[in-house]
Amino acid sequence: MSFDIRQLRYAIAAADHGSFYRAARTLDVEQSTLSRAILKLERSIGMPIFERSRAGVTTTLAGNAFIRGAKPMVATADKLVAMMRAAGQGRAGGLVLGHNSSVSAGNLRATMMSWCDAHPDVEVGCVEADRSILLAGLDTGEIDIAILMGAASHNGFRCEPLWSERMLAALPLSHPLAERDVVHWTDLRGERFLLPAADPGPEIRDMLLGRLAVSSVKPDIRMLQASRETVLSVLGGSSGISIVCEGSTGARYPDIVYRAIHGEQGPALTGHSGCWRADNDNPALRRFLEFIKARYALSFDFAQIFQ
Repeated sequence: MSFDIRQLRYAIAAADHGSFYRAARTLDVEQSTLSRAILKLERSIGMPIFERSRAGVTTTLAGNAFIRGAKPMVATADKLVAMMRAAGQGRAGGLVLGHNSSVSAGNLRATMMSWCDAHPDVEVGCVEADRSILLAGLDTGEIDIAILMGAASHNGFRCEPLWSERMLAALPLSHPLAERDVVHWTDLRGERFLLPAADPGPEIRDMLLGRLAVSSVKPDIRMLQASRETVLSVLGGSSGISIVCEGSTGARYPDIVYRAIHGEQGPALTGHSGCWRADNDNPALRRFLEFIKARYALSFDFAQIFQ
């Protein structure tokens, strides 16, 4: 016994309309085509589905049961086709996003929230880890795109700048600079900085070395074997300060305030970059990149990405 979804669809339409003629018009097919398909279906299952008359068609007792069983089969098939079509267009399926900075605030969080709202059928997985681990995940295909603090380049990957965010000083409430609305890089000379050894600590350390080193005197930077959250949690009771990007400011910690850092040209900014494999054929990745490109008015060329 064999039949196809098209035959089931024709039979359901005929049963719903009580007429081969009206069913054919609804489905936009020739009545003879529909009639032959239903006859072939009846021969396949070995019993008539319809009683035919000049007035139209009615289902037989067995045909009525068959139509009841056929409807969920056709609905499931339609849903499967729609799901596969959506996955092929990047509107369903999965996307694994890696990052090495906080998502409590800032552009990364806003982008992820907006993407999920616009693409509720795409399952998004997030991996927060150091840069080296994220790049390894890209290499093995476990991660679709890594969004990294700072500039990024790596052989074999496509890397593009995405957006910039403000840098802020995390200060104990008792610190004199906490009374200011903004602080300048020059205000931070002579301070003790507490940073996590894990990402994005090294990126921030290099920034401090570039900004604050004067006459070969390096700033006092302590790299702690602790998470970003732990460093900020204990900062309120210390004499040190920390530096965070805007994405970290959504979380609040006891006796800590954030103050924007300014330089000679205005607010201190740090960039974020996206890296992905050029041979990654996940349609959801392409749609995500299109989403980011439109959201931040970026100019990288898609024609050279997926080839």
